[in-house]
Amino acid sequence: MIFRRKRIKATRVESVDTLQELAGSGQPVLVDFMQVNCAPCKVMDGIVDELAEEFQDSAHVVKVNVTQLPAAAHAYGVKSTPTFIVLASSPKAKKKAAANGTSAGVTARWRATGLVKKDALRRVLQSNGAG
Repeated sequence: MIFRRKRIKATRVESVDTLQELAGSGQPVLVDFMQVNCAPCKVMDGIVDELAEEFQDSAHVVKVNVTQLPAAAHAYGVKSTPTFIVLASSPKAKKKAAANGTSAGVTARWRATGLVKKDALRRVLQSNGAG
């Protein structure tokens, strides 16, 4: 009998509040703003899930369906799908916050629209603190 390990997939975000909570966790957050009927979104779906498994302990990889959650798309200025945004604190802000005992401000550190290579997404996550 062959046992298969269940694959980790990107988390589907159902509210703007959840997205903001993840962004405040201290780990970088890769947000995939997508639609179910979008052909490029379908192409990127597997890549995003692979990144979720690869960075499961050091980053949050999430998907936001802009049809079901238009408030999130509006909040981040998403005009087309797929749009990828990495939310993270800058390294300087993290050090300053640690020294002061406060939380570091989270900003959109990177943004791309359309098809993006997996290596580019991996590099941007790693440059924002993912292991």
